[in-house]
Amino acid sequence: MIKIITTPSISFTLTFMHCQYHSRYGGWATTWHNVAHIGHATVRTQGWHTSLPWIGIRLNSYDNFISSICPRVASRLLLEQRVLLIMALKYNVDSHHQLEDILFDDSPFITQDGEQFIGLQAMLANRMRYNRELLGFDFFIADDVIDRPIADFIGLLRRYKAAAT
Repeated sequence: MIKIITTPSISFTLTFMHCQYHSRYGGWATTWHNVAHIGHATVRTQGWHTSLPWIGIRLNSYDNFISSICPRVASRLLLEQRVLLIMALKYNVDSHHQLEDILFDDSPFITQDGEQFIGLQAMLANRMRYNRELLGFDFFIADDVIDRPIADFIGLLRRYKAAAT
């Protein structure tokens, strides 16, 4: 009963200009022009790709996304998506990373515009960089926050992105 009361009735707002996620912790937004790729998250094992219950988003630039995200949402993304990073490392035998080194990497992150992020923002930016390297996407949307099957939601997001360009 408490989950029903605290869960927002709308989790996404899609417009011709942007995609915005809403949760009880806050949200994030990005313009369609900043979205490079939208796809189904997968993990590669022994030459096979296994689908995961997540939608992947790859951005052109982290700058606006990281600078506009609130700390509560950044920490939720880090916590909720750490399982993806763990799975990616487990199945990527070629990776030179150690889990304990990248899971909470808060080393300063310098954006393309020269802005320096530290603390939680740096940790999220570094995690996005590792996600891109290991999974091909910067951050993810879980299937339990969308109102339709993953393939249908990916199609909807791609149609909005195509209409914006």
